[in-house]
Amino acid sequence: MRKLLLGAICGIGLMLTACGSSQESDESAQSSDGNASEEVADSGNSDGINTQAAEEEYKKSCQSCHGADLSGAVGPDLTEVGSKYSEEEILEIIEKGKGGMPPGRAAGEDAALLAAWLAEKE
Repeated sequence: MRKLLLGAICGIGLMLTACGSSQESDESAQSSDGNASEEVADSGNSDGINTQAAEEEYKKSCQSCHGADLSGAVGPDLTEVGSKYSEEEILEIIEKGKGGMPPGRAAGEDAALLAAWLAEKE
């Protein structure tokens, strides 16, 4: 029984480690002259979602578990998550977690941006 419990704890630890392993540094992007580059222009879609910002937040907060192409890895496939959950439901999952997903991987405006972007994945 003790070995089973230890194995379960180790498995959970590995899963949480994998989900938290993709941390980007806070260094600013540098242009060729050594100065910090200017913010990239808003590349929003027809619904007004800044897709570039959403994709960057996804890379930072979600990609390590859900894969670079949203097809899943440790976490489930998100390629059609918008057909299963509403934007509000996705936001709640991001904020509160679900199953093996820890809460708070993104918060506030970042969480709302991700929820809106993922809700379009149908």
